[in-house]
Order: sequence, then structure tokens, then C-alpha cells
Amino acid sequence: MAAHDESGDAWQVICLCAEWCGVCRQWRTIFDEAARTHPAIHFSWIDVEDEADAMGDVDVETFPTVLVARGATPLFFGPVQPSGAQLTRLIESLKAGSGTAVKPETASLLARLAPLTLSKP
Repeated sequence: MAAHDESGDAWQVICLCAEWCGVCRQWRTIFDEAARTHPAIHFSWIDVEDEADAMGDVDVETFPTVLVARGATPLFFGPVQPSGAQLTRLIESLKAGSGTAVKPETASLLARLAPLTLSKP
């Protein structure tokens, strides 16, 4: 569900999970529903083991982990509770201008994931 605009400030939510993770499998349905609820945002699902090269040195230890960005700017990177309501609150708070400090390497991760996320629905 693409959210492209001419300014390059498209919002995206990238879920970093693993197929073997039972919580991730349950979360997938909630994540997909959030994508339908927010059609102006591009949602992508990345299996960290399938995309180990793109992950680089980033080690996701808690699932699900979400990366939220506007354009090339990461606004949030961290684990979330597998709740659609919590994901919606996170998105709305970031759109309102609140955010958390993300580590500098998060921008590099976002850049490495970009080719993968743009090719996924």
C-alpha cells in the first residue's frame, strides 16, 4: 500500500520479524489490518533472517520490531507490543511531531531496506 508523494516524504512502517516467531505470525494479521486502515502509509514486512545482508550489523532481539520513517528520516526504531491500537497510537504520535531519538545507524538500515520495502506491497 504505497504512500508516495512528490516531496519524497512518504511515510512508511517496516516490521522486522522472523518466520519462526509465533508472535510475529500472529502479529502479521494485525499489521496487515493496520496497512488497510492507513492507506496513505507504505507498510512492509521484512523477515530479518531472509534479509540478513540488508540488516547488516543490526541485531533485532525483540519481536516485533518496527521502523517508522518519513522519507529517508527514521522517526522510530524499536520493539512494539503486538497491538493494532498501539501501532496506531505510535503512528499518530509521530505524525503529530513527537518521536524518539534513533541511533545514527538506523538511517543506514533504512537505506539498505529501501530497495526491499519499495518492491513489497
